[in-house]
Amino acid sequence: MSKKYKVIWADIAEADLKNIIEYIADENIVNARKVFNKVRESASNLFILPERGRVVPEFRDQGVLQYRELIYSPWQIIYKISETKVYVLSVLDSRRNIEDILLKRLIDRDI
Repeated sequence: MSKKYKVIWADIAEADLKNIIEYIADENIVNARKVFNKVRESASNLFILPERGRVVPEFRDQGVLQYRELIYSPWQIIYKISETKVYVLSVLDSRRNIEDILLKRLIDRDI
């Protein structure tokens, strides 16, 4: 029997998805709904076998191996597994430079 995980969305990941859906909805509400459902379903299904996602290639090249991704093209769902939890950390457009996006988030972050 497979181990079950709890899937937890970070606030920034929820904001990412909201922004994506709002952008798509400006052109096509039906497609926006489809993308929303598919991304949420993909992430929710991580409760079982979360290791199926690959290590994020941009991070692997830097020796950072704890972050994984699922792709629902062109959307990149980035997550981390910790004990019995899966943290969905970001939903990004894979056509953009992930390193630039994450660096900007670190710089803009209020500490």
